[in-house]
Amino acid sequence: MADSPNCDLKPLSPLQLFERVTEQGEKVRALKAGKAPKDEIDAAVRTLLSLKLSYKTTTGQDYQAGLPPKDLVLINNGTTKEEDEDLVDPWNVQTSNAKGVDYDKLIVRFGSSKIDTDLINRIERATGQKPHHFLRRGIFFSHRDMDQVLDAYENKKPFYLYTGRGPSSQAMHVGHLIPFMFTKWLQEVFDVPLVIQLTDDEKYLWKDMTIEKAHEYARENAKDIIACGFDINKTFIFSDLDYLGTSAGFYKNIVKVQKHVTFNQVKGIFGFTDSDCIGKISFPAIQAAPSFSSSFPQIFNGKENIQCLIPCAIDQDPYFRMTRDVAPRIGQPKPALLHSVFFPALQGAQTKMSASDPNSSIFLTDTPKQIKTKINKHAFSGGRDTIEEHRKYGGNCDVDVSIMYLTFFLEDDDRLQQLKQAYTSGELLTGELKKVLIETMQPLVAAHQERRKQVTDEIVKQFMTPRKLAFEF
Repeated sequence: MADSPNCDLKPLSPLQLFERVTEQGEKVRALKAGKAPKDEIDAAVRTLLSLKLSYKTTTGQDYQAGLPPKDLVLINNGTTKEEDEDLVDPWNVQTSNAKGVDYDKLIVRFGSSKIDTDLINRIERATGQKPHHFLRRGIFFSHRDMDQVLDAYENKKPFYLYTGRGPSSQAMHVGHLIPFMFTKWLQEVFDVPLVIQLTDDEKYLWKDMTIEKAHEYARENAKDIIACGFDINKTFIFSDLDYLGTSAGFYKNIVKVQKHVTFNQVKGIFGFTDSDCIGKISFPAIQAAPSFSSSFPQIFNGKENIQCLIPCAIDQDPYFRMTRDVAPRIGQPKPALLHSVFFPALQGAQTKMSASDPNSSIFLTDTPKQIKTKINKHAFSGGRDTIEEHRKYGGNCDVDVSIMYLTFFLEDDDRLQQLKQAYTSGELLTGELKKVLIETMQPLVAAHQERRKQVTDEIVKQFMTPRKLAFEF
């Protein structure tokens, strides 16, 4: 990092400033530990003090190690009304905008990097495969250090994938498939190990359910995840309630993270209060631990320097901002991330999906008739009030849920573009568009159900048994 402090700091977001201060602090410690010349240490300290001043000027907060700016999860959509603000954290996604969350502002606020055409082209060159339509269409839109992962891959250095699922209900919906569909593609094109964490402990701590029910949901959700087609020789799925008691490496990393994150820091990052149970306060360390290869000695032969790539929805980013801050202090590489947009509820992108509301999404247990009824009755339309108005003015693709769902699940780019153009021009009516979505979703869900029927308890047990995978480390 350059030591000239102020000239280039104005464009930086609060989180980017925070990370600059953290990196400079690490540099100062390294210089002192290495007994560098006094003038070099003094120059680095001056830069650190200047960065801290810039941070305080920008945020109004004193820099505290491990505690990012307090307002990171609040995104203002260019208005002054509180009700018009987007709220994004690991448990809540709220927006009053029918188009959904403003992801460009979220990138600035979180301090991540946009997945641009250059990065997509580089992924294509590295893998020799056409980029997944989730990349081409901006469904995965933001990243942290994906360029480093590609550097490693191009230099024949290993990395691994980590993603997860919080098993809050027995039936998953189609939105839950998004990270797994993309992770499966990443695993196939890069040919790397994958670990999938089922946070049944988290759901027990946060939800009104028994620990036995949380564990049961984890096993049931594992069947849906396996039905996505993961290779059993390259994939390890684990329940926290099971694995934590069997892996010394996993628990050691949890404890290391716990030691380096204070109560004030987790309160600032996650909004915990004094009335939250201590299980919630300590849980972020459990979600952080799979980011480190030493948590899986049976897979990585005890190696601790293998970088992790995490595909996830961007609401999970606070966990991994914390993890990335802690990693250098416990001698581990920072995990890289690929962030996806949020999957909209049938009632519109400003509405939250809920497992308790069967009409908020299409569930993987739905029948063809249920899928048809839900889409026809509940899918929010960007069409006009009358056929005459629709023919004249056309539909609004930005708010239409059928278009949104087709963007996720219709793989044919040309067909999707034709539908958007026809709907925008008024040539295609809302009912006709919904028919296309029904015809897309019915076979997709039916095919998933058929694959899931083939997943026996024995297959689940094999996926969830700690073991060596088909890789040498």
